[in-house]
Amino acid sequence: MPTKKIVIIGGGYAGCKLAKALDAVASVTLIDGKDCFVHAPAAIRAVADNTLLDQLIIPYSNFLQQGQFVEGWVEQINSDGVILSDGRELKSDITVVATGSSYAAPFKHTRDGLDAFRKNSEQAASKVRQAKVIAIVGAGPVGTELAGEIACAYPDKEIHLITDEQSLYPMYNPSLAKKLQADFTALGVHLHTGKRVENLASLTEPYKGDITFAGGKTISADLVFPVIGSRPQTQLLAALTDVKFASDGRAEQDGWMRPSKSNPNLFVIGDALCAGDAMTIVAISRQVPWLVKTLKAVFNGKTVDSQKPYKPWVVAPILIPMGPKMGASVLPFGKKEMTVGHFMTSRLKGKDLFLSTYRKFFGSNE
Repeated sequence: MPTKKIVIIGGGYAGCKLAKALDAVASVTLIDGKDCFVHAPAAIRAVADNTLLDQLIIPYSNFLQQGQFVEGWVEQINSDGVILSDGRELKSDITVVATGSSYAAPFKHTRDGLDAFRKNSEQAASKVRQAKVIAIVGAGPVGTELAGEIACAYPDKEIHLITDEQSLYPMYNPSLAKKLQADFTALGVHLHTGKRVENLASLTEPYKGDITFAGGKTISADLVFPVIGSRPQTQLLAALTDVKFASDGRAEQDGWMRPSKSNPNLFVIGDALCAGDAMTIVAISRQVPWLVKTLKAVFNGKTVDSQKPYKPWVVAPILIPMGPKMGASVLPFGKKEMTVGHFMTSRLKGKDLFLSTYRKFFGSNE
C-alpha cells in the first residue's frame, strides 16, 4: 500500500504530537510560520523569570526523523492539499488543521514572529519588576498560574486576581478551589470572585490603569494583565463554504473531527475543534491518540466512519502550579477525580513545567 501523504497545519501541541506519532507510518509534512516551538506553560513563569525564554523556545530542526518541517503560512486549503502564501503547493491525501488559538500577550507567539514574542515577554517581565500593584483579570489556568508565579517571585507586590465566576473552577470538585484559595491566602494574593470588570482598556496586552468593578469599586493598578481566555484560530476553515462554527468560534465536526462534508479527508484537532473539550494541552492528550488510531485504521483500508466517534473528557484533569512548589491539581484517579496538593502538583508540573520533557521531545537536550 502506498504511503499516505499527511499535511498538518500548525506546529503547536496538537500538530507536533500528531506529526511525531505518525512520522513512522506516513509521509508527514508539518507546516508552521515560525521555525521554533513555543512552550506556552513556561511562558507564564517567564513573566516572573525571564531567563526561561531561551529554554521555552525550541527549534523544530531535530524533530521529525522521516517527515519534513516546512516553514510558511498556509493561505488556502484544497481537496488535495494546501497552498502557502509564497505560492508553494503541497499535496496531501489527508490534511489536518491544528492552528490552535491566540491569547493576550505575552503568553503565546503571534504571526508577528518569535522576535515579537520574545520582546513582549521581556517587556512584561520588566513591567512586573517595576510594578507595585498588579491586577490579573481572569482566573482560568493562565490567570491563576500567573498570580501564583508573580507572588512566589515577588512576595512584596500587591496582587489582585479577579473573576466574574462565583468561585474558582466551579466545574470541578470544590476541594480544588479550597486548596487554591488557601495558597492565595498564604501568598498574600487578593482574590476577587463574582466581580465583573467594566473597563478593560485592552484585551490583547498588559497595560497600566484603573480596574473598575460593576458597582463602582476601583483598583488603581500599575499593571493590568487581561487573561480572559483563548481565541480559536479558524480563519483557514472560515474560507470553506460548508464549515460551521460554534458560538465560541471553534469549528463544528461530525463526530470524527471532520468539519467539511465536501472534503472528507480534512480533519481538525486541538483548540480550533469544537468537540466538547476545553482549550487545553490535556484535551490534546486525549484527541491525538484517537486521531492517530483512526488514521492508522484508514491507512489499513478501513473507513473513518467505521471507527468509534471521538468522545471528550467527562471531567478533564488539570494541573495548576503556583510557582515551583505550590498549587493544586485534579487527577483522573478512581471512580471520580482526585484533588491533590503541593507535592504532586510540583512533581508533575510545577518543578520544571514539562520543559525537560518537551526539549527531549523536540531533540533539544542541551
